Amino acid sequence: MPPDSLERSEVELHEATPAGFSLGTILDDDNENLEHPDFKDKPEGGWDEETKEEGAAQGFCIECEDQPAQLLCESCGDEYCEVCFSAQHRKGSRKSHTTKQLSRAIGVNAVLTDEKAGEEGMDIDSSDEDSDNELEGLVAAADAPMVAVPLGSQPTPGGPVGEWFIDRAKHIPLRLKTGERKYLRLLEAALHVSEYTDKIDNFGFGLSKAKRIVHQIRELCAILSGLVLSADYKQGQELFADRDFAANDAFYQDLFELGRRHKIMNPDKMRSTYGKLIYLLQDSQTPEVKDLLGFSCIQPIKTVYTVLEAHDALDLLREDLVSVATKEIYSEGRSRREIQRDIRSKEQAIETLSSRYQCKGLSQEDVRQCLYSIGDNHAFLRTNRDPCERMIAYLKHYFHPTQAKESKSSLAIRSGKEGARLSHDHSKQYAYVLQSLTLWREILHDMFHLWYLAESDLLSENVPYRLKDTGQGLNRVQAAPKTSRMMHAILNRAQRSIGSWVGSSVIHMGDHNVPNALMFIDKYSQVYRILLPICNTIAQVPSLMEKPALRSYIEDEFGSADGLCREILGDFFRHGFDGSGADNFFDAGSCIDGRLTSAWNWCSSLEKKRFFPVFLLSGFIGFDGEW
Repeated sequence: MPPDSLERSEVELHEATPAGFSLGTILDDDNENLEHPDFKDKPEGGWDEETKEEGAAQGFCIECEDQPAQLLCESCGDEYCEVCFSAQHRKGSRKSHTTKQLSRAIGVNAVLTDEKAGEEGMDIDSSDEDSDNELEGLVAAADAPMVAVPLGSQPTPGGPVGEWFIDRAKHIPLRLKTGERKYLRLLEAALHVSEYTDKIDNFGFGLSKAKRIVHQIRELCAILSGLVLSADYKQGQELFADRDFAANDAFYQDLFELGRRHKIMNPDKMRSTYGKLIYLLQDSQTPEVKDLLGFSCIQPIKTVYTVLEAHDALDLLREDLVSVATKEIYSEGRSRREIQRDIRSKEQAIETLSSRYQCKGLSQEDVRQCLYSIGDNHAFLRTNRDPCERMIAYLKHYFHPTQAKESKSSLAIRSGKEGARLSHDHSKQYAYVLQSLTLWREILHDMFHLWYLAESDLLSENVPYRLKDTGQGLNRVQAAPKTSRMMHAILNRAQRSIGSWVGSSVIHMGDHNVPNALMFIDKYSQVYRILLPICNTIAQVPSLMEKPALRSYIEDEFGSADGLCREILGDFFRHGFDGSGADNFFDAGSCIDGRLTSAWNWCSSLEKKRFFPVFLLSGFIGFDGEW
């Protein structure tokens, strides 16, 4: 360019640039507070990165509203992304709808459906035509009526209880007695040394799969018999008297049942052995294995309801005093006198009810055991469900539902920025986080019921499984009709309580994301491991501020205690719910299970956050540690 042209360009640029805003001032050392004159005013409605829209924007999916539309359903007339289209057109008359590829569709990392890519992974001990579509057929054909979800809040201690405890007790397992705990230790020891899944969920040579299963079950029962002999010589002699496993079927059924019961009451226990136990019982249900084995390994879970019903004592659960006898006593923010008063009233209520409802076959100790089991359920809800309620309270306290008053208070995310895979303005992300936490709370509130249904699906004789490579190793892919229906009922209840829904409502069950009901239960039993450390850190901030050195650190880095809490929560609400954590939108995104995947992805990057030292100062060990 000639020198005179260059000079003219510089003059034109200088004339077009407002006074005080030029290349020199931008490069100057004092440029942190520099603002363009045209953008001095705060954007109307807050500091959102995007404008708020009503409904799906032009070119976006009609269902989830946050992904670019890729397919036009010629029958429905609506535009969908691939994930939502496959979810809405899985079966029924919609399955035959034809689609048209949209030319304006933005390329995303999408995976092929089974119709396009064929059967994915490897299929072992199963025919080639056994596909996901056949599993959907099993779900539709299974005799699983819609599960009724009990409504109503938990009764207050001393108030009227109605039928609340009757509904809850149907799925509350009975607490193990002292004698049963001895056999539980024997069961865990036998499962630890067993190599059941290694030998069954693999290629077998020389023997059919059914014969391998029978051999492994008999081997486990033999190990258990030997352990019983070493612990109780007299009972061990009875087991070894005729060396017939079928003759002692009641013993093995009781042993396996108390292991399942203990796991449901204590999700943190048997983490490496429960899956092995369930898969063993699952294989024992096949007709061929039953014939070869000669007995069934399964009996129903013993619950509070079944014990009381067997002795015609269900009226115990309708007593208003039962809420006092089963309430959880906590010490936070209470005086010793108040705690002692609650302990005395609880013990008195337990003694009154146990003496009132004892009868032939149901001792006072049995009644106490039922009341203690209901109290264990309350403790479970406090540990697992209450962190969701605390996070909802933090969201409503620190963030405005529709407008962000400043940039640091904005929850807006944009696809491609800081790892996010969704695009939401502040109000949409606020609603997205609120509904996700609400859904988790509802799931955990009914976790015992879901666990009961999950075991029913896993141990069903009518719904077989397929051994398949899901991308995370070989897994047993099995439809879960009862659990899926219950989940849809819970999702519907959460949607009604909120009034609207942001993102996809797809529930993965029996596919490569969530292969079976056991994986589903394990996934949602980890929610408190994510939320509890965050809640505890936020709760510890006031005590950290009492120490002068830590107070100085927090004020220098974050401005104030409120600023610290807002930064921790804001980062989690943005990037713990941004659709990240997988390489496609079928595995993460805004679907029901993808929300939890994103939260785990945030946990894995916590040590990179600038507030990570605050977690360490508050006693954080890890998301799998003890608090």
